[in-house]
Amino acid sequence: MKLVLFDVDGTLVDSQSIIVAAQQATFAAHGLEPPSRERALSIVGLSLAEAFTALAGPKAPVADLVATYREVSAVLRRDPAHAEPLFPGAGECIAALRGRRDVVLGIATGNSQRGVARILTSFEWHGVFASIQTADDAPSKPHPAMILQAMRETGAAPHDTVMVGDSSFDMAMARAAGVMPIGVSWGFQPAAALTEAGAGAIVHSYPELEAILHEFLDRPSQISA
Repeated sequence: MKLVLFDVDGTLVDSQSIIVAAQQATFAAHGLEPPSRERALSIVGLSLAEAFTALAGPKAPVADLVATYREVSAVLRRDPAHAEPLFPGAGECIAALRGRRDVVLGIATGNSQRGVARILTSFEWHGVFASIQTADDAPSKPHPAMILQAMRETGAAPHDTVMVGDSSFDMAMARAAGVMPIGVSWGFQPAAALTEAGAGAIVHSYPELEAILHEFLDRPSQISA
């Protein structure tokens, strides 16, 4: 059995509007200068504590920033202007993969279990992912723990596992875990950053990703001695 892991924000879900708006409101609430849009999105994939440490510095009130961000995000999600749609083709790709009997799907995200549960409900994905790894369950990316835990849960070997993500953190995490990293170019970091972090391939659309994944899945699994 092979395992395909997906990042969420910037890979499956286009959450940039709410992320940027929530960061701006959070920094303003604490009297701090908010980061630029580019900088705000560059840390997506890290846990919230790691993200705010990177954005505001280690001497900033990180715990308070995280708490405010969570409160602001909950309010913004009730505003249709900050909807979090799937990227084009994401739903079809997941549907095609779940129709195969030789693969299990998983999630490895800097989001929380609560955040993932909300997304699963929104897109009727409950029961689709055999392993859900979040910032609540493991050290922040690029630490490999999320992938290692997902492989233990599903029984997949590193050579039979793929990590799909939009950030350098995803690529570095995959490399550290010894699995194949596939970068997507439609997310929140430039493709060059993903290549530099070790992406084995960069795809520019979900149909292109599907083609690579089906080629990977159709290869015979390696058998360890």
